[in-house]
Amino acid sequence: MKAKMAAWVSGIAAATVAAFIVAEPVSAQEAAKSNELVIYSARNEHLVKPLFDLYTEKTGTKIRYITDKAGPLLARLETEGRNTPADLLITVDAGNLWQASKQGVLQPIKSETLEKNIPENLRDEKGDWFGLSVRARTLVYASNRIKADDLKGYEDLADPRWKGRLCLRTSKKVYNQSLVATMVERLGKDKTTQVLDGWVSNLAAPVFSNDTRAMEAVAAGICDVTVVNTYYFGRLQKKNPDNGLKIFWANQGDSGVHVNISGAGVTRYAKNKDAAVDFLEWMSTEEAQHIIADSNMEYPANASVKPSEQVASWGEFEADDLNVAIAGEKQIQAIQLMDKARYN
Repeated sequence: MKAKMAAWVSGIAAATVAAFIVAEPVSAQEAAKSNELVIYSARNEHLVKPLFDLYTEKTGTKIRYITDKAGPLLARLETEGRNTPADLLITVDAGNLWQASKQGVLQPIKSETLEKNIPENLRDEKGDWFGLSVRARTLVYASNRIKADDLKGYEDLADPRWKGRLCLRTSKKVYNQSLVATMVERLGKDKTTQVLDGWVSNLAAPVFSNDTRAMEAVAAGICDVTVVNTYYFGRLQKKNPDNGLKIFWANQGDSGVHVNISGAGVTRYAKNKDAAVDFLEWMSTEEAQHIIADSNMEYPANASVKPSEQVASWGEFEADDLNVAIAGEKQIQAIQLMDKARYN
């Protein structure tokens, strides 16, 4: 545990230095004097730039942005304090948004538009952050070797009948930490520990660095089932539609499929708060929701907006209705339990 946390802190420090070196300097004074927003984004440029360009075209508000990993951006906001030029933080995973709120780098927003467009379980109860797109983390299986009727949900993958048939992504990535955090809330520590022990016992191969490699292992016959974010499945499906992999919606009839979000919040020391709120509200509208969700094969956070045709083709499912903030609140406990189970 200590070694993992030390490596994480070291990685943040190095990445933060890199961010300061490569980013175009933007002073707080410059940002306040101009009709522009400054955004720190942990989403890749190709996913957010079309959104920024359209908003500028529609409103005349210029957007300057810096992209980096979530950890370095949070560290940067904390270090800059009142001198930050950033008006808005965009990042992935509710655990990161929860951490930003806990570190005090966001401020609460009261907006009828956001409260109407974004479901309660996809936003911070104080208004510090709001979900903008939804990703489901569920099961993907080899349809030529097993049947959908053989599958149930996350906990069932700990059953001995899956011995040597399970592939997983590493526990070091936040997506699995958030899934396990939800399990801690739903099942309690003891039952979650039993599930994790079963997962590790059933592994067909050492854990993989990402979801795509885990799915490729299933397609290659190394294992029969894995757990992934749906957009990774979509990417692989687009690249190779005949790979024999199918989605199974986990835990239908009980807790539902684990979901997480990408989201955003107005920074604590935003110089252009009103403009930041206007942009955040626009991102919750149908026009922007299609861009945000469709660009990465995710689900719109606004429930009145339909997903893309490809995403809709995977079928409907019941999602876990826990507030996604649990991913942050229970993250440390989740990491501790995964370490204890030797889930690397």
